[in-house]
Amino acid sequence: MLRLTSVSALVLALAMPAAAAEFRWAGTTDPQTMDPHAVNSAPVLGFLNNVYEGLVRRGKDMAVEPALATSWEPIGEGEGWRFNLRQGVKFHNGEDFTAEDVMFSYERASSEEADTSSWFAPVSEVKVVDDFTIDIMTTAPNPIFPDSIANWMIMDSGWAADNGAERPAKDAENHATLNANGTAAFMLTERQPGLKTVLAPFDGWWGEAEHNITRAEFTPIQNPATAVAALLSGDVDMINPVPIQDAERLSAGGNAQVIKGIEARVIMLGFPHQAEELKYTSDAGKPNPFKDVRVRKAVAHAINVPAILQTIMRGNAEEASQLVSPAMRGYSTTLAARPAFDPEAAKALLAEAGYADGFSFGLKCPNDRYLNDEAVCQAVTGMLAQVGITAELDAMPVQNYWPELREDNYDMYLLGWSPGTFDAEHPIRFLASTPNAEKKLGSWNFGDYSNARIDELLPLMQSEIDDAKRQGYIDEATKIMQDEVAYVPMYVQPLVWGAGSNIELTQRPDNFFILRWVTVN
Repeated sequence: MLRLTSVSALVLALAMPAAAAEFRWAGTTDPQTMDPHAVNSAPVLGFLNNVYEGLVRRGKDMAVEPALATSWEPIGEGEGWRFNLRQGVKFHNGEDFTAEDVMFSYERASSEEADTSSWFAPVSEVKVVDDFTIDIMTTAPNPIFPDSIANWMIMDSGWAADNGAERPAKDAENHATLNANGTAAFMLTERQPGLKTVLAPFDGWWGEAEHNITRAEFTPIQNPATAVAALLSGDVDMINPVPIQDAERLSAGGNAQVIKGIEARVIMLGFPHQAEELKYTSDAGKPNPFKDVRVRKAVAHAINVPAILQTIMRGNAEEASQLVSPAMRGYSTTLAARPAFDPEAAKALLAEAGYADGFSFGLKCPNDRYLNDEAVCQAVTGMLAQVGITAELDAMPVQNYWPELREDNYDMYLLGWSPGTFDAEHPIRFLASTPNAEKKLGSWNFGDYSNARIDELLPLMQSEIDDAKRQGYIDEATKIMQDEVAYVPMYVQPLVWGAGSNIELTQRPDNFFILRWVTVN
């Protein structure tokens, strides 16, 4: 996190409030939907954190703090959690917020149609105690549960029913796809997918505004050069991300600033663990080489991560060995080493697995989701070619990318993961658990990776209160994933934002841009 103010400037700002102003910002990815339960991705959740609220939220330091719940406490000996709800809260349409809306939002967000259902895997029952008290019961003691629901957003049950949006439309559209009715500091006033999305301050918000924005407009700009030009010309006040190669030029210009940090997102390669055949290139229909751990290990040794970080990321990223970064709770310090770049070892492993002459396959990659994502995939393609594996790269916009992965249309893929709980349990639950719709597990485990011991360890790490024992469970799971090369973690993505010199904002490591912390001077 980085505050773009000195102490003296902050004191001056408090003494002389900035005049109200419009604010315009741009990003490479347009939120796919305005429905907070339909798509579990950072562009959607980050944007909608300005419109909807949950029982809890994360502050500038990422600590969990009260939102629609003013307090919470465990029930009994770990049977669940009681949330005491904030009274006097209004939705943007003027309706009152009560426990009925929380119950509805639980049923909606945990439904089969929701992309957020995995968040509620530990929940056994939800009980409305009264209009402003709700109990969420868990199958076992769950000390991290309040942290795990920081992005669960509460919808107005009456508004959803009146507009036929009782359930999310993940692969289609309903009223909530283009419209919103939250309780947060900003309300949606216009939505034109792919063109612009406009927000306005909500005068009835229960909180204390820290911004001076009268109107906020988001514009998706996929071309990095166009985004930089828009910032330099003053057409927009903020862009995310700044192309790495343009950061120094922007900083030197005088009328713009570059804000750098490290995101809580690990970029990795994923495999089709259960697929019987390859799907792409001239080798389509042949047995899937990636089912063999030796081939997956060869891929790990073939990727020169330091070179990617030096040439493509210009030294702005850190190597990763696990599904979480060292800044996350549960990081396994004893397993910090990642596979060495060793092309000869990769070739030997391929030969041992019966692929001395290599093979070809299809690599799927987004071109507008992660920083320099297509360039990284191009580099990976070149590195794999050096050990005899020929990747045919297919890069596409993220709105087309997720459907392709969910339909298993890949032979290998690129994925970035930022744990919403800032805890190592999170990616294990989403990416490494055996997919199970009934138990709401493994919803982003596209390659169907499965290990029975990891499935046994997950509930233990979810319920264990003793930190040392809990870390032991996480360490064991991490070691299994490394030994089996469930994924190939490469690096922790950097954060590089650009803003006008007259803008004050807060950069959080989850890459969520929160409008209520913006001041236009």
